[in-house]
Amino acid sequence: MGLSMVAARLRRPRALVIVLGTVAAAGLLSGCTANEAFFFDMPEPASKEAHLILNLWNGSWLAAWGVGIVTWGLMLWAAVAYRRRHKNEVPEQTTYNLPLELLYTIVPLIMILGLFWFTARDQSELLTMENDQAQTVNVVAYRWNWGFNYLDEDVYAVGSPAQIAVLVLPVNEKVRFELTSPDVIHSFWVPDFLFKMDVIPGKTNAFELTPDKIGTYPGRCAELCGVEHSSMLFTVKVVERAEFDAYVEQLRAQGQSGLLDTGRSTDEGQMPEETTI
Repeated sequence: MGLSMVAARLRRPRALVIVLGTVAAAGLLSGCTANEAFFFDMPEPASKEAHLILNLWNGSWLAAWGVGIVTWGLMLWAAVAYRRRHKNEVPEQTTYNLPLELLYTIVPLIMILGLFWFTARDQSELLTMENDQAQTVNVVAYRWNWGFNYLDEDVYAVGSPAQIAVLVLPVNEKVRFELTSPDVIHSFWVPDFLFKMDVIPGKTNAFELTPDKIGTYPGRCAELCGVEHSSMLFTVKVVERAEFDAYVEQLRAQGQSGLLDTGRSTDEGQMPEETTI
């Protein structure tokens, strides 16, 4: 059924109100919260920097919803106001409208430039390296697991096929992440940090953030890296400083002193033999 046919049946404003009310009620009865319905349910930020990303995300969606509401309103208004009122009536035909064409060319351009400016501003702030971190972690992504070099403590943690890798971080302390890979491109992603970055062989990518909420968060590879991509999982635990220090001593007692070799891979695509446990 075409839009004009639907509009032709909505001859009274009350009918349109009933339709819109029915749609809104259906959304509420489905159990969707406002965050789920309008912002697609982003995770609660677990780092100081994540709030900046969340604001950019929500602001972009508010702008998109505003454009959508205006556009849908104009479509419905045009369908109702200019509907055929008599069987043989032919609507007025127009070839062009220069002011209108300028409007729908310039306004989208202004919106795109605005979104670009906000994105570039926030990206610049997020990727600025101030080098005042309290902790530095070298993240090693390899087929098909993760390793974490705690550079300041000279210990490491590594996952295995039987055990998911665990990254432990002290709360409210800035961490510098240095991302390396010995084989293919991976992507380091912690959804609750609202941030991810590619891990590229032969290149060290880096960023800084400050975990500010104690808890356990899932992590994964966000780049399709091969047949065992689904195994590229890890866990992030944000803990108090004393618990982090105890974890470091536990790694040292287990013989996991030194650092993983991040620059080579074997023919099987695993970590070098001397670095696996």
